[in-house]
Amino acid sequence: MDTKTGHNSTASSAFGSPVTTTATSSLGAKLAGKLVNGAVAGITGVLVIYPFDIVKTRLQNQVPDGRGVLPYKGGVDCFRQIVTKEGPRGLYRVPNLAGITPEKAIKLAVNDFMRERLARTYGTTVEDLPLVGGMIAGATAGFCQVIATNPMEIVKIQMQIAGQHATTQHISSNSAAAAPTKSLTARQVVQSLGLKGLYRGTPATLLRDVPFSFIFFPGQAYFSKVIDGMLNPSDHAGKGSKRPSFGAVFLGSTVAGVVSAAAVTPADVIKTRLQVSPRNGGAPQYKTISEAASSIFRNEGLGAFFKGLVPRCLITAPMFGIALLTYNFQQ
Repeated sequence: MDTKTGHNSTASSAFGSPVTTTATSSLGAKLAGKLVNGAVAGITGVLVIYPFDIVKTRLQNQVPDGRGVLPYKGGVDCFRQIVTKEGPRGLYRVPNLAGITPEKAIKLAVNDFMRERLARTYGTTVEDLPLVGGMIAGATAGFCQVIATNPMEIVKIQMQIAGQHATTQHISSNSAAAAPTKSLTARQVVQSLGLKGLYRGTPATLLRDVPFSFIFFPGQAYFSKVIDGMLNPSDHAGKGSKRPSFGAVFLGSTVAGVVSAAAVTPADVIKTRLQVSPRNGGAPQYKTISEAASSIFRNEGLGAFFKGLVPRCLITAPMFGIALLTYNFQQ
């Protein structure tokens, strides 16, 4: 069988029957290419947005002290305190490239791959994929990414909070006891948690990431198409579909990012609380999603589920806008 025949055979049999290895290799190479593009896009986005992420984590994890006073008055105050007490480098504590690279690579590549496969199933183009197809593709991407997301997130959170605790200890006791906490590294966190600990809070991560992708990716496709029609009406005068312009992709991704991030912020707050280790060792404060949710509601009220909402939207919206723009640029 020649190469052309092998390729056509695989295209008609989804993930490949035993007839060819050529098309299977081609499928693997295509997915690998998407993973590389997704990794580059993720790195680009996170380098720009990371300071907002550490502010978001600090706000979500803050609880009132003995006098009922919160450590931070808001996002701006949190940002100012980090810079004042930890220096500008505190905003880039835990440069998260090692974790964000596989996470964004998996999310973007799996969504793109699934949209292409589902478009063929529906007999349409990727741009005209029905809403339910976009939701299936997004949910699949969100589910798959948790393999990389959970370890990355728990290490990131432990190290971000370690900076806050170290600063608090230094101010309250002015002793060298905070030094070990300040020097906490990713390796130390991984060694302390172990493999099982790295996947602590996985159900909460799934509760956040699957709905996020379920909403974001079809929303991004819809908003990008609508915005492109507004920006370039003459290009949409005739029949047929076209790939949205880069500007429309960025704006559409940003709008979808705000909506998706806001919708899953309560799940993100619960996930953060589950994944933060106690300051003095011992068992985690919460063991289950329901326990964390009921405790937060009982002790802090409904508003606590939306702590860090603004920083989260400021992180997610432009980060995915930049990431999708970079990803599409490489296509």
